[in-house]
Amino acid sequence: MSKVATIAENESLLLTRLELGPYGTNAYIVVCRQTGESVLVDAPAEAALIQEQLRGTNPKYILMTHGHFDHTGALAALKRSLAVPVAAHIADSAALPVKVDLHLQDGAVIPCGKLTLAVMHTPGHTAGSICFRMGAYLLAGDTIFPGGPGRTESAADFKQLLQSIAQKIMTLPGETVILPGHGPSAVLKEEKALFDRFMSRPHKTDLCGSVTWLD
Repeated sequence: MSKVATIAENESLLLTRLELGPYGTNAYIVVCRQTGESVLVDAPAEAALIQEQLRGTNPKYILMTHGHFDHTGALAALKRSLAVPVAAHIADSAALPVKVDLHLQDGAVIPCGKLTLAVMHTPGHTAGSICFRMGAYLLAGDTIFPGGPGRTESAADFKQLLQSIAQKIMTLPGETVILPGHGPSAVLKEEKALFDRFMSRPHKTDLCGSVTWLD
């Protein structure tokens, strides 16, 4: 069952989470309250519901955290109806069901009215996985979840994902709110404590798949 929740609402920002589709995949809508401009982060399913939540705003982009099918089910329909650019990392662009209009690189900045979303390339879950940092919030896709990293297909991918998390995410302020591609949010300082303990322990060299920080 679809769920819509307000994550943040103030004079400058409206941030909404939509839990959509059979895999409970999160989409996020960022709205600049001062200009009415909006961006959509991921397009899992239920295009009509996403459009309803965007009503009254001026959509500027559809931003994709990565190319897995559970994040892209409504992408083709939304690109047609909204007529806005789709943006993703080039390494995942071939996995998307539509042409990517804007290839995002690490360090790029996406404007949304007076707000900005900074692009962080965090490969591991997929080669083109990216997160978007917006002030105190990190829209993390499937890079990191409460209690563990995203799923990986090989030990090499897992090692790369740990490197992405250590270098790009764990260096952010501790009060950063992680907004993952599935499930509830988390506070970075709490995840960092678990991550540091995980990294201090020995692990099998072939570790990959669905891993938690308690493993």
